[in-house]
Amino acid sequence: MPDAPLILAFDTSAAHCAAALLSGDRIIESAREEMAKGQAERLMGLCAELLNAAGAAYGDLSAIGVGIGPGNFTGIRISVAAARGLALGLGRPAVGVSAFEALRYGHEGPCVCAVDARRGQLFVQGFGNPHLAEPALLDEGNLPPFDGPLIGATGQAPAHGVAEATARVAATRYRDAPPRP
Repeated sequence: MPDAPLILAFDTSAAHCAAALLSGDRIIESAREEMAKGQAERLMGLCAELLNAAGAAYGDLSAIGVGIGPGNFTGIRISVAAARGLALGLGRPAVGVSAFEALRYGHEGPCVCAVDARRGQLFVQGFGNPHLAEPALLDEGNLPPFDGPLIGATGQAPAHGVAEATARVAATRYRDAPPRP
């Protein structure tokens, strides 16, 4: 494997199981499988497949990035538990990355990032928007005025997939505290 840091990142906060392997600044493997349930059974196998395809092993990892939501509570717990278990077993840091950070990655300037909360609601957080600076749960039709695009649920597509963005953000934050949902 190259001397560049190797980051394994994954996310199961929605109806998917997504993982990516980042070496330096290059995604070398990634996968996303849509699934309403079964993420707990699939996640570690998916990660092993990515590592095998890259000719790497868990011991080669520099850090683990993990999506910490908001999103499906059970899905978030699956990813966070897996990341913390790997981090403890490997002696490597686990870095939590919010869905908002992952959605925003690759976008410059003010924006609002949104995650579907179901039942006509959105989890939102603004970047460069004083009215939405903190994460909030709002009705879909009741968003306050904001600058820039809406990225994510009901808005424009993010620049990167969730696992790829999570890996890239995690690569910049090795020393964070253990991830929490």
